[in-house]
Amino acid sequence: MTAIDLSIHAERRKRAIERVRERNIIIPTYAQMKNPALIPDTIKQELSAVGLWDLNPRNLFRITWKNQPVPKGGGFGGVNYIELPSSLTGTPARIIVLVGKWFPTGAHKVGAAFGCLVPRLVTGQFDPTTQKAVWPSTGNYCRGGAYDSALLACESIAILPEGMSAERFEWLAKIAGETIKTPGSESNVKEIFDKCWELRRSGQDLMIFNQFDEFGNYMWHYEVTGHAMEEVLQKVMGPKDTYRGMASATGSAGTIASGDYLKQLFPASKIAASEALQCPTLLQNGFGAHRIEGIGDKHVPWIHNTKNTDLVVAIDDNAVVNLSRLFNEPAGRAYLVKMGVPAALVGQLDLLGFSGISNVLTAIKMAKYYEMGEHDIVLTVLTDSMELYASRLVEMHQEFGEYTTANAAADFARWLQGQSTDNMAELGYPDRKRVHNLKYYTWVEQQGKTYEEIQEQWYQPDYWTDVQKLVPEIDALITAFNADVGLVK
Repeated sequence: MTAIDLSIHAERRKRAIERVRERNIIIPTYAQMKNPALIPDTIKQELSAVGLWDLNPRNLFRITWKNQPVPKGGGFGGVNYIELPSSLTGTPARIIVLVGKWFPTGAHKVGAAFGCLVPRLVTGQFDPTTQKAVWPSTGNYCRGGAYDSALLACESIAILPEGMSAERFEWLAKIAGETIKTPGSESNVKEIFDKCWELRRSGQDLMIFNQFDEFGNYMWHYEVTGHAMEEVLQKVMGPKDTYRGMASATGSAGTIASGDYLKQLFPASKIAASEALQCPTLLQNGFGAHRIEGIGDKHVPWIHNTKNTDLVVAIDDNAVVNLSRLFNEPAGRAYLVKMGVPAALVGQLDLLGFSGISNVLTAIKMAKYYEMGEHDIVLTVLTDSMELYASRLVEMHQEFGEYTTANAAADFARWLQGQSTDNMAELGYPDRKRVHNLKYYTWVEQQGKTYEEIQEQWYQPDYWTDVQKLVPEIDALITAFNADVGLVK
């Protein structure tokens, strides 16, 4: 059965320990990422002088939802989240969003990359003294992977489509050992996979950490993001409230794994998976190109637990790009305040990047579909912020001109208050299996998975829970590795 290989390679592990000791690296455990109170005081003191994005190995301990929301020197607190009012969403349901901006790199993908790399490093499967870590992505994952690699003394190669935002490439040029641009934009994932095969055949000593089939991605979000969501619910739920479900773009199917965790706690809750309407793979077995940076498409990720997906939602990318202007242009913000959205909340709307806006729209459509009321709670995630898309606003200003009050009124009415239950499908058993079966064409025909593996994913009852149960074992491996390095006091 496919899971995460935790077999020990002693000689490589020894070399990794020596490299890590030389670079003064200590690796956090899952327990510490979930609960920073477990982080040693000495490390917290060191972090008091470190910027959130600094290339300092102690920032590995900031791979958590609980960073103080400041750019430098912050400590730890509760989970970063905001609740969106009905004056903005157009639904009485309580839509609560976890904020990804306050991770190193400004995006939560740095956690998913950690979940993929660290088990290979502490077991000795990956040798940082000889191998390069390859990070295929449509943007934030390869940024997170390159960053984690730099903090863990590994050489890295970032792969992403040429059409992604300028901010991604500018930052990668400073962090990644090498950046490879592939043809296309957000939905051109196969071109990324093709480049990975080319690298495999090149004879270079490298290891490819493909977020779309790496269960470390699934596991990190199940364990860390899932627990963060649980803590938010414990804080916000009143005696009359009900947690109804979570909404997330499928993307690499990492974030949506947190829904698996919550569904085990709340069996009646739902999981809504979304994608771009312009590339309706899950909804219509379709294809296309879209502008919602950060969510992929044209395939079903290997690590997507489709048996747990209740609802598929397609989001018009026109909604996302226009709302990015409404939320960030002065005329748009002024109009939102005029329409009764609290000014303090309007001042925080730059916390929503493109995929975050898409996730919020998914949550709105989900709430409307299930006719949720004021005591119903939907959770979703802001994977990054507009800090990574400022160039897109400049481009839209150049192409479409000044953003006016009339533009704001139209976008507010159409893309927020006017969201409906179109372009959605509730999935029964055969529908979920249909989506699962789409994996065959990418993963078995193209990427080397076997017929037996894809059948196990659907029919083996312990397939997903066996992955979930590996966290204590990985934490034990990290603890033993740190002990052998000898830097923990």
